[in-house]
Amino acid sequence: MSIGAARSLLRDFLRDVPGGLDLAGGGELVLSELVTNAVLHARVSPGRRIAVRFESLCGHLRIEVHDASSERPAIRRSTGPDDSSGRGLCLVEAYSEEWGCLPRPEGVGKIVWALVGPEGGVK
Repeated sequence: MSIGAARSLLRDFLRDVPGGLDLAGGGELVLSELVTNAVLHARVSPGRRIAVRFESLCGHLRIEVHDASSERPAIRRSTGPDDSSGRGLCLVEAYSEEWGCLPRPEGVGKIVWALVGPEGGVK
C-alpha cells in the first residue's frame, strides 16, 4: 500500500463520518507516518501486504496499520537537526490521544494503531 492510496482511503472513509472534516488533518498526518514506518521498517517477505483499517468511535478516529513484521515500533527521542528520519512516531504521539502496537490476531505481524481526536491538535 502506498501512502497516497492510504490517504485516499481515509478521505473516502471520513466523507461519511459525522464530523469527519475535524478528524481529517491529524488523521492524515498520523496515517502517513504509520504507513511510512510500515513501508520502511516492516521488512517482510514478498507477497505480504500492508493494510489499513479505520473506525469512527465517539467522535474520534481509530487508525490501524497492519503489517507482517513482528518488530515493534520505538520512538527515537534523540534526533539531530540534520537527521532526515526518526521523527515519525514523535508526530504520531503528538497528534494522537493514544497509540500502541499489538500482535495481529491472525498470528503473523502486528497492528500499530492510533486514536485521533477532533482537530487532531498537537498536545
